[in-house]
Amino acid sequence: MKLSVVSMDLTLLHCPLCLRPLKPPVYECKGGHLACADCHVELPGNQRQCQKCERGGAFDVRNTAVDAVLSSVRVECLHEGCGLYVTDHKLTDHQSVCLLAPCKCPVPVCGYEGPPPALSHHISTMHPMPMHRIQYGKVLQLQVPLSEPRLLLFAEEDGRTFFLVGGMLDIGALIAVSIVCNRAGSSPLPHYMAKLWANDPPGEPKGRTDAVKVEMEVTSSKDPGDVAVQELTFFTVPPKLLAGAKLVSLHIQIDKLTY
Repeated sequence: MKLSVVSMDLTLLHCPLCLRPLKPPVYECKGGHLACADCHVELPGNQRQCQKCERGGAFDVRNTAVDAVLSSVRVECLHEGCGLYVTDHKLTDHQSVCLLAPCKCPVPVCGYEGPPPALSHHISTMHPMPMHRIQYGKVLQLQVPLSEPRLLLFAEEDGRTFFLVGGMLDIGALIAVSIVCNRAGSSPLPHYMAKLWANDPPGEPKGRTDAVKVEMEVTSSKDPGDVAVQELTFFTVPPKLLAGAKLVSLHIQIDKLTY
């Protein structure tokens, strides 16, 4: 059967009580006024009486016809490149986890926003931020200068980008390094784990084994620059592991988890 395209005012499918999209099961009073499932459950008993009609009465009758309409009405995700159609009352939930939700450029005062693939292109062409290609499960060794502690990691397997930032902590002279995935903060699987460790800088006498290491879950965010600065889960490097030129000899391994 060929589907027809129609247009309508979607506010007609909003609950008159909470003004959010109607969510099945929908209930009605004796006068035919509607209440969504959430309102039917959350309203105190003395407020479940309809206040919009003379007949009044409680919202205690299921409106299966409206339920059927709600299940058939689908709207397109507005995020560029997504194109997925979801039922109206699930649109907000989808957009909060959409893999193409716009992300902010992590460069301060830039102001650019775009889906992760466009954001990666924007940074690589508009900002002199170093970008390094990574493979999941493999170690990447970097010399990260504290004078320019921001860099991007680009995963060749799925095009995902990660933002790494370092800086001085207020406690002593420790160096904090955090890593954030550029995507919606509540995105579903896959999850990412990062292993970071720092060794003595190159040129130190042989036989020394000073090193620090941490394994942590990678935070996801649409505002990676802000989260990286405030991130509570970070890797701290003591000053003795810094090279004379203020470099952190950093090893990074990112693992992709699909369970």
